[in-house]
Amino acid sequence: MAIAIPAIYRSTVGKKAVMAVTGGILVLYLVAHMIGNLKIFLGEDDFNHYAHWLRTMGEPAVPYRTVLTVIEVVLGVSVVLHMWSAVSLARRARAARPVKYQSKKKSHAQGYATHTMRYGGIIIALYVVWHLLDLTFYVVNPKGSDASPYDRMVADFDPSRWYITVWYVVALLLVGLHLHHGIWSAFQTLGLRSKRSEGLLRGLALAVAVVITAGFISVPVSITFGWVS
Repeated sequence: MAIAIPAIYRSTVGKKAVMAVTGGILVLYLVAHMIGNLKIFLGEDDFNHYAHWLRTMGEPAVPYRTVLTVIEVVLGVSVVLHMWSAVSLARRARAARPVKYQSKKKSHAQGYATHTMRYGGIIIALYVVWHLLDLTFYVVNPKGSDASPYDRMVADFDPSRWYITVWYVVALLLVGLHLHHGIWSAFQTLGLRSKRSEGLLRGLALAVAVVITAGFISVPVSITFGWVS
């Protein structure tokens, strides 16, 4: 088995399967994270309670922050495998140079998707690093580690820091584009696409991307415009 797994992963199908599975894990995380973020609209107590619950999941059966640490490790491994698979597949596609008989329209569409995923992925990676420094390690957050999660979030997107909100919104729009293309690609990789299901799956990919993107964007925008304070 130790030999078979790397052999499978070295194949194009294996790499695409790894991308699809790790992408699914990341999408589920985004949905859960978005739902948690939306608790800010329920008020300070609810949001702070949610933030505390994240760190105390599983207590007293397991020590403080154990479950959250396991989730973070799984997410970290998923991100690394997802990015490594994407890079490997891009290199393989570039080496193969499949240029014969492609229509100009299809070529432009594929080029657009490739550039969106490639450069959007870089910006998303920078956004994730900033997000961690901001709301996980509190290095760049105005309130720092002494404030409550609610106060840190509100201070982060204060109207005087509108440029931070713009940065978050741009990054989140790119996350949405990445999600739309990635979910549709996963459906194809997993063999779910057919003439009958194509319209439904495309609509589902778009709907998931729009809902997640809108959910995340609603928080910083609402704080900046004073709807949450």
